[in-house]
Formats: sequence, C-alpha cells, structure tokens
Amino acid sequence: MAGPEPSAVAVELERLRGVTEAGFARLDGRLDVVLQRTDRAEADVRQLREDHDQDIAELRAAVEDLRRGRWPLPSVAALTGIGALVVTLWEAAAR
Repeated sequence: MAGPEPSAVAVELERLRGVTEAGFARLDGRLDVVLQRTDRAEADVRQLREDHDQDIAELRAAVEDLRRGRWPLPSVAALTGIGALVVTLWEAAAR
C-alpha cells in the first residue's frame, strides 16, 4: 500500500491554506463590522447619557425655581385669613 504522492499532498495543503486564509479574511471583515457597530453603539449610549444628565439638571433647576416661587403662598394665605377674621370681628363689633 503506497501513500499519496508528495505533489498531491502539497497541492491539497496549498488548497487548504487558501481556504483557511479566505475564511480568516471573512472573519476579520465581520469582526471589523462588529467593532464598528459596537463603537457606534457606545457613542450613542454616551450621547444619550449626556442628554439625560442635561435634562435632569434642567428639571432640577425648574423644580428649584418653582420651590422658590411658592414660598410666600402659605404666608399670603395666613395673612388673608387673619384679614378676614379682623373684618368679621370689626363687622360684628359694629352691629
């Protein structure tokens, strides 16, 4: 039983080498696409996080403005109540 000819083995090894190189080239191209998509997704997440942080800061500033703007309301309500009591007592005393 004789083995395969050395030239046939060399040709087959060269074919396998070519197939392997082509497979690695395809794999490398796919990895490049995945890396590009990952980089883009990370950039999008970063931008969304910055936008979100900016929105939160704006909302906090608006809430603080509203809080500062409402502080005299309880005082005004108390003064109005006292004024109404004074007017009621004054009318009752005038009768």
